[in-house]
Amino acid sequence: MSDWSGTFPDVLDRAAAASAPGVGIELPDEQMTWPEFADRTVVLARRLLGAGVQRGDRVGLVFNSAIDSYGLLIACQRVGAIPVPINVRFKSREFEYVIAKAGMKLVLCDPMWADALLEPGVAGAARVVVGADDAAFAAGGEAHSADDVRSIQAKLGPDDDALMLFTSGTTANPKGCVHRHLALVAEGALFAERLRLTPTDRFWTPLPFFHVGGTDVLAAAMSANCATIQMPHFDATLALEQLADGVTVAFSAFETIWLAVLGHENFATTDLSALRLVINVAVPPSLRAMQERLPTAIQVSCFGSTETTGFACVGEAEDSIMERSETSGKPLPGIEVTVFDPETGKECAPGEPGELVVKGPTRFMYYWDEPEITAETIDADGWYHSGDLGRKDADGRISFVGRLKDMLKVGGENVAAAEVESYLVQHPAVEIVQIVAAPDARYVEVPAAFVQLRTGATVTEQELIDFCRGQIATFKVPRYVRFVTEWPMSGTKIQKFKLRQEIADELAAAGITEAPKITSK
Repeated sequence: MSDWSGTFPDVLDRAAAASAPGVGIELPDEQMTWPEFADRTVVLARRLLGAGVQRGDRVGLVFNSAIDSYGLLIACQRVGAIPVPINVRFKSREFEYVIAKAGMKLVLCDPMWADALLEPGVAGAARVVVGADDAAFAAGGEAHSADDVRSIQAKLGPDDDALMLFTSGTTANPKGCVHRHLALVAEGALFAERLRLTPTDRFWTPLPFFHVGGTDVLAAAMSANCATIQMPHFDATLALEQLADGVTVAFSAFETIWLAVLGHENFATTDLSALRLVINVAVPPSLRAMQERLPTAIQVSCFGSTETTGFACVGEAEDSIMERSETSGKPLPGIEVTVFDPETGKECAPGEPGELVVKGPTRFMYYWDEPEITAETIDADGWYHSGDLGRKDADGRISFVGRLKDMLKVGGENVAAAEVESYLVQHPAVEIVQIVAAPDARYVEVPAAFVQLRTGATVTEQELIDFCRGQIATFKVPRYVRFVTEWPMSGTKIQKFKLRQEIADELAAAGITEAPKITSK
């Protein structure tokens, strides 16, 4: 069985002590070995102490993937603070919400997002530090030693809170999903074990720092003492260059990313012979097509969420092409995934569809300051109710079928329909709004708004789209707006599935496969 002991910083310290020379974390313009990275996290932890950060404090991190992004995450954990990576695509009002919701004491950010965070009222009572090497922030660390950091770290254990990730759900605003150290440690060890990572592997992902997938890859690489290769933001040209540099395992995750790599003009001439395994999520036909495009690397799929610390199930190289494309594989060792009938709460028989539920060491602990939603999501027996529809076959493999909860997945980003609805209904012309998913060739699905106007009010589709631009993240902005005077109803509820079918039929009849691009103001 994998080693689940200690805290997440302990995993890094073990990697620093055992890794081969030259092995560590790599990005396009920077790299550090595991010993160098471990030392850097201690330096950053000293600076956090100098800034007054104490055990239990929440620290916001607004960065793309970089060595110091992950360095600050682990530095927070060394001193018992809870790091909160924040989606860099957020706008000022979204930053303001998550900073206040988490009660952050400190927010560190890349200079690129400083203007938004320094707008009056956005950071609230939190102090904003621009860059990990800010002069005042760095000077504060001189008053604290590495021994001070180690002393605090020694008092932490597997059950202490270690990470908060905001995730959109069925409520109107993102929820702060809190994980303990055990979840990160176990996820890294179990993920590495399923992928059979060894110290000679090179594990790549383009997923952003604020996404649980980026942290998972870091955790697995540290657990296996192998290298992790990441990028600050996805670019297909750069991705191919990184992949050609001896990458053996790739977690591209979403077909919007991997298809851009496979379809790149340099793909045919790029040597990817070292690549042995690719992990993707997509519908079965797309998974099979992508496997055909790169037959030399075995492709598997997976199932998980922010609440499960990422991967709950991962396919195996020995599985057949049918099993690797039609299912998400078996649960990782020590993690239980099964299917409950959402009406009766009883476990479904093999092959019967129902709600996917998960429990085990990697399950999140609670939603920050949301006890009622936490109780609705984690039942008395410890099962996390995902809100996803799926099946379990006789061999224990899990297949994802769809979403029970009112959630869109826009190019891999979770979008809560209620969050967009709650913003759009603030327009003075809008009486009722319903957000549904419209099919899209590029992003899989995009938001479409069905709107009933207030009596006597007038507004155009573009005006409502513009009302959202610059106020909510671009991926949340509706790409289509349709005005209605009557709703398809079932008793007292609007039948959203009929609205989804309506927009899908309209787009198909018009030959529209890709939504207009939205740019931020």
